[in-house]
Amino acid sequence: MKERVAYRCAAAALTIAAGLGAGVAQAKDVVIHAGHLIDGVSAKPLDKMSILIRDDRITGVQKGFVTPAGAEVIDLSDATVLPGLIESHDHISSTGDRRPLARFFDTEGDSVINAVVNARTELGWGFTTVRDMGSGLYEGPALQRAIAANKVVGPRLWTAMQPLGATGGHSDRNNGLRPGLDMPDSESGIVNGPESAAEQVRLHRRRGANVIKLMPSGGVGSIGDDPNVMTMTDAEMKAAVETAHSLDLKVGAHAHGKKAIDHAILAGVDSIEHGTYSDAESYKLMKEHGTFLVPTLLVADEIYQVAVNHPELLPPTVADKAKAVTPTMIGNAGRAYRAGVKIAFGTDQSASSRREKAEEFALLVKAGLPAMEAIFTATRNAAELIGAPNDIGSVQPGRYADIIAVKGDPLADITELQRVRFVMKGGEVFKRDGQMLR
Repeated sequence: MKERVAYRCAAAALTIAAGLGAGVAQAKDVVIHAGHLIDGVSAKPLDKMSILIRDDRITGVQKGFVTPAGAEVIDLSDATVLPGLIESHDHISSTGDRRPLARFFDTEGDSVINAVVNARTELGWGFTTVRDMGSGLYEGPALQRAIAANKVVGPRLWTAMQPLGATGGHSDRNNGLRPGLDMPDSESGIVNGPESAAEQVRLHRRRGANVIKLMPSGGVGSIGDDPNVMTMTDAEMKAAVETAHSLDLKVGAHAHGKKAIDHAILAGVDSIEHGTYSDAESYKLMKEHGTFLVPTLLVADEIYQVAVNHPELLPPTVADKAKAVTPTMIGNAGRAYRAGVKIAFGTDQSASSRREKAEEFALLVKAGLPAMEAIFTATRNAAELIGAPNDIGSVQPGRYADIIAVKGDPLADITELQRVRFVMKGGEVFKRDGQMLR
């Protein structure tokens, strides 16, 4: 008996030692030689820099091209290197199909497949982190788990699952339908009263949400509701925000009309999504409360083009709303920036839309942001909004080795960010020389 116990103890000790030894043996050192580095925090690019990486984290950033003993060298000496980009307003399972009957075509299974395909595409575009601000009950958390387990290829993912709003509001999937034709799980996005709002936040957290999205105003892409109308009460918004913050969840609020924007800020939301009819008073409130604006210019431009050229592809009332809202949204982004509001990058699109996400950068520049400030919206600013600035959003020691590269200079031509040639996430290379490796 004593011999068997001694044998088991020895075997266990060998197993532990082997595991520790395997951990040491598996440590991987990489150095990236960056010809030009936009690190996500510095006001100007840095030339001829070395980024030192061990496993999934950056361990150092040094001037000049250095090559530590035993390190793999990735030569990007002829490229501009940046932090992995952050998309703060995505719809990970969307097909981008806005036709009136599109909502009846896809099942939950189709949505999961869409999410998997979109996730790989977005990583290939250089978005190593994505904040999903509206999907269903299942696909966001399932995709999070699959990416974390390395079963599928995709970015780091935060998901809000179903947005929360009042009956008849922008989150009500039954808007415009004949009574009795309720969409599946449609009630999971509905709150009526502060107790209901708090309960739905808790339920979302239980199901896997790690950010909450509210819909306190009407929207553009939905049937019948008015973007200028505030559709949630102050008490509902406050209950949702307080509950979310108590659970360490950030809250984003879809809001177009000024009343909904201002009241959502006062309720304590962390970001205003769209913010179309903000004014000087709104900007002052955002600055006082540290509220971010996510302008979502790409979705505005995309739906506007459809409204003008092919209104028959949009549901009833949507084309007219798009024509009225879009010019104001683009002007608002520039005014907010000049007023000192913190801006975070978000497209309100999935990878299945007609447009490449990085077009948002060009629209931000067109709105009046300098190129470097536009890049900051998708790096340090977005990392702060999400709540993970010590992990993502910059090329600094301790951060994840989420790194991309383009051939040219995005400060001279912001459209370079539409031609990402190299993508690393967590120390693993997913794209090299313009080709996805997985």
